[in-house]
Amino acid sequence: MDTTNKPKVTAKDFFLWAGAMVAFYWSIVAYVFLVLDYIDYAFPNPLAYYPSDPYQSGISYEMASIIVLLPTFLLLMRVIRADMARDPSRTDIWVRRWALILTLFVAGAAMAGDLIALLTAFLSGEALSTAFLLKVLVIFLVAAGVFLHFVADLKGYWSAYPSRKRMVALGVAVLAIATIIAGFFIVGTPREARLQRFDDQKIGDLQNIQSQVVYYWQAKRALPKTLADLNNSLSYGPVPVDAQTGQPYAYEATGALSFKLCAMFNGESHEDRNRFSEARPMMPIPTDDAGVIKGMMQDNWRHGAGETCFDRSIDPSFYPPMNPKF
Repeated sequence: MDTTNKPKVTAKDFFLWAGAMVAFYWSIVAYVFLVLDYIDYAFPNPLAYYPSDPYQSGISYEMASIIVLLPTFLLLMRVIRADMARDPSRTDIWVRRWALILTLFVAGAAMAGDLIALLTAFLSGEALSTAFLLKVLVIFLVAAGVFLHFVADLKGYWSAYPSRKRMVALGVAVLAIATIIAGFFIVGTPREARLQRFDDQKIGDLQNIQSQVVYYWQAKRALPKTLADLNNSLSYGPVPVDAQTGQPYAYEATGALSFKLCAMFNGESHEDRNRFSEARPMMPIPTDDAGVIKGMMQDNWRHGAGETCFDRSIDPSFYPPMNPKF
């Protein structure tokens, strides 16, 4: 068998194709997971908890991966195609054939697995939710697009029609940019997410203070006059302050068994966060809808933008004094 005319793979060929394929696979996976995260955020599962700050759950990493690696892939492919234009024998090197065929195999397997997951859910009688169907559709469309693109590349379609190749590259770039920009409308900007995280911290701090006030009353049968009365390192620990401003939270005893806590919030509370607070016993000091501290946890931490106060009353039948003879 004559192998004298077969083109040899240089180190440049190998690392250009290896770098292009790594950048391509990574950016495609990041894109798919980014869109799936958008779907999860837009159609939340009522039985699962989603962090109030989506940029802490992987979205920022996925966005960064697309922003860096997709242009890297397009740039490397431009260099590769320029080399093939100068030396047409570069189209027959084994590393190119392996890269294209491997990508076809992975894309075909992804489409098959996607359809299997859909049919399994359907045949099992499961309810096909909107989120599930959208996820299946996204994975199938991305895999199908990759498969058709590389079939065309393997057959030399893009070499025969370079203008269409440039249009596809431009379309992919526009789609990636549009997806990232759309995310700001779906999950908000990073600044908005940061402000929301501050609000979540404030609610946690107020719940902590509420617990300390109740424990203080159980121990002394009197409400603290100020939050400084709670600064007992042996019993209560330090009273939290607003992490955003560094200022203490507002507290006022409004009666023998009632008090209120106030904080300055950046925005309105979100429904997904409220729903989760209903589903879990976050604090051992539950209250009813009127703020009376009783035996069932209710969602009574909803707030608007600006200063919001939460009125609370202690029910001694649920939280009796620790020393009745005090």
